[in-house]
Amino acid sequence: MNRIFWAGDSTVATNHIDSYPQTGIGQVFGLYLKDDITVRNFAVNGRSTKSFMDEGRLEKIDREIAEGDLLFIQFGHNDEKEMDPSRYTAPFGAYQDNLRKYISVARSHGAQPVLITPLERRNFDPATGVIVPTHGDYPAAMKQVAEEEKVPCIDLNRSSRELMDSVGNEASKEFFVHVPAGKYAAFPDGKADNTHLRYHGAVTFAGLIANELRSCFDRLFP
Repeated sequence: MNRIFWAGDSTVATNHIDSYPQTGIGQVFGLYLKDDITVRNFAVNGRSTKSFMDEGRLEKIDREIAEGDLLFIQFGHNDEKEMDPSRYTAPFGAYQDNLRKYISVARSHGAQPVLITPLERRNFDPATGVIVPTHGDYPAAMKQVAEEEKVPCIDLNRSSRELMDSVGNEASKEFFVHVPAGKYAAFPDGKADNTHLRYHGAVTFAGLIANELRSCFDRLFP
């Protein structure tokens, strides 16, 4: 098969007009792919490795994914929410256990799992002008699972942080949902969101993923 399945949260989810201009990475990833590659985006806003499974979303992928497909697994933003037991997972505990369940689903069908560390938030230190990491141990925990399970891991957390540092505080706003009041119906009072992307950011960060993937899966790209 020639399909890419996404399991993840709002940073990679497909958006509709009610949340425009918010755009997920998985929504635009097809721009980088050969014409015969299909993207099946199961990512949903607000989900963690735990809540995604609890809602039966991994089961839906399990029923559809097949030999030769790829499963992109990108979580972390919502696994971090300690005050929400429906979503929280400890980084070196349930988070890693859950990632292995996603990997197992892909492998059970002869599909290839790919882990993707969480996109960094736009969180500049006003004193140094450098991005302050916000995801704690989750990127390291995912990379550990990738090494142990011998699964490709795209370190979007690192590459997105490096890119934002290189363009700086003001220019990096163009990647995220920073909109003036009254411009979009979904955000009538304006919005300064340093987590969710608009189209430019989604395309830019999707490109970082595509660049890292080419060496492993050149059959996907023109």
